[in-house]
Amino acid sequence: MEFKLDEDLVFFAVDYALSRGARYAEARLQRDASRAFVVKNGIPEAVGISENIGLSVRVLVNGSLGFASTDNWDNKDVIKSIIDDAIKMARANKLGDEDLSEEPNYKAKVFIEPIKDPGVIDPSEKINFLRELDKIIETAHKDAKYPNRFNNLSERVTQKVYANSDGTLIISSIPRIAFFTFFVTVANNQFDTRYIQLGAARGWEAIKDWKLDEYVKEEAESMAKVLLEGKETPEGEMDIILGPEVSGLSAHEAVGHPYEADRIMGREGAQAGESFIDPDMLGRKVGREVLTVIDDPTIPNSYGFYLYDDEGVIARPRYLIKEGHINEFLHNRETAAKFGVKSNAAARASAYNREPIVRMANTYIAPGDMSFDELIEDVKLGIYIKTFGEWNIDDLRYNMRFVGKEAWLIENGELKHLVRNPILEITTPRFYESIDAMDNDLRFYAATCGKGDPGQGVPVYVGGSNVRLRNIRVLKR
Repeated sequence: MEFKLDEDLVFFAVDYALSRGARYAEARLQRDASRAFVVKNGIPEAVGISENIGLSVRVLVNGSLGFASTDNWDNKDVIKSIIDDAIKMARANKLGDEDLSEEPNYKAKVFIEPIKDPGVIDPSEKINFLRELDKIIETAHKDAKYPNRFNNLSERVTQKVYANSDGTLIISSIPRIAFFTFFVTVANNQFDTRYIQLGAARGWEAIKDWKLDEYVKEEAESMAKVLLEGKETPEGEMDIILGPEVSGLSAHEAVGHPYEADRIMGREGAQAGESFIDPDMLGRKVGREVLTVIDDPTIPNSYGFYLYDDEGVIARPRYLIKEGHINEFLHNRETAAKFGVKSNAAARASAYNREPIVRMANTYIAPGDMSFDELIEDVKLGIYIKTFGEWNIDDLRYNMRFVGKEAWLIENGELKHLVRNPILEITTPRFYESIDAMDNDLRFYAATCGKGDPGQGVPVYVGGSNVRLRNIRVLKR
């Protein structure tokens, strides 16, 4: 059966669930159509095409939730069967203490139309484009070799029809495009690796706007220069400037994840770790007034973009840290009910056969009003870590360690020379307490955030501006 955005089908599922004794029911019909193109060392290695279509239902019965799904989405007898399964599942749960927050009802359509649909472009053109980028990387620096190069271009369209028994109906169609590259650089009898990911909720026009030919050349040249010119990193306590790539990952890993309410409650403990945050920390001061960390699904054309989550709740910016204080956690309707608050639309499901759980979208440290020159002008001794190559964080999101990739020594307010592999080992509280300023250069990088069991990878942005930390201990490798 040809897929269509069929609201009658989801209403049928909701009505049947109510007739079988559910106090609340929701249904989500979802189609994910994807294409991927891979070129490795200049040779086309793979072209992948996939389509994933199905319908899921979730019910609330006697204070317990049940979830079931099917890829036989056009068969009403099968739909009835999975609803019966979901109701049995809920009734088998003896706890009976689950509930969902009360939320307004919405009827909305969210459609992003690409300026240039990637689907109309010949696959050979995409392969040739990746081969051209491969050649740019391979010849980026005359004194370096790039023996391993991997370039990937992926496209996806996600279409959904969501309805619940409260009266909400959301129909959406969102395209996404992403570019990923990984390469090894060898120079000066040393080697290092670099990976980059860009993405957007757009069409082929994003490829032109990214100027990938310039971008990959600059990154490959940078890797060579670090190996050829980088000097030993000084050790000791000094000021640190983190580039948007690094500050963005810190916002995602050390604020976004520990502020997920299901993780705080311990639900994710056996799957993705727990959190050093607990509920009574709301309002606690964790940084200076200049520090604000936001997770915002509504950023236009962002990789993590959505206007309604997978529980039909309208999205908004979530101010996780506001002016140095813990302001809110990330919630779906289940955790919001337990915390006695409204959901802030953080429920996401990666596919039709995954339940909506608490997730990030686009997490970043809000920029300041300084220029980069103003940010470093009073740094007597410090390190500017523009990009990173290694990141580790514990299950509680409390202790983290990362290694700089492209990094520069700062002396008396000026960038002096490249340094090799500066290391920061620091706790999350100390990290954020140390931030005293940021410039106005807000940038975003695409990522795929993993969580849950079965696993769910969802598209997100990580981002920020250049961020200054005072009096941080730096180690060398």
